[in-house]
Amino acid sequence: QVQLVESGGGLVQPGGSLRLSCAASVFSLDYYTIGWFRQAPGKEREGVSCISSSGGSTYYTDSVKGRFTISRDNAKNTVYLQMNSLKPEDTAVYYCAADLLATVQAMCVFGGGSWGQGTQVTVSS
Repeated sequence: QVQLVESGGGLVQPGGSLRLSCAASVFSLDYYTIGWFRQAPGKEREGVSCISSSGGSTYYTDSVKGRFTISRDNAKNTVYLQMNSLKPEDTAVYYCAADLLATVQAMCVFGGGSWGQGTQVTVSS
């Protein structure tokens, strides 16, 4: 079981930036597809961005394209989500997930086998 810990959330004004981190307690994250998801109050969980084990393939949901960037540093067992030009509608609890077998697209649609506890992102003036 992969243990994931998210960090980097907080309160930011519209137009601001945050960088979320997802740290994994696993010997090697190299083989895992990683995804970032979010859930706002009263809404379903949404796949925001996913990245393949090599980092060579990524997926972004339409609402964050051009604003968010997913990346990974396998040497640090960490995946990042750089969020720029934040909007109030980005407010949610953000979770990361990991899966050994999922493709990038499948990961963002169905989620993964291991989940972190989430970090709150609030975009408000």
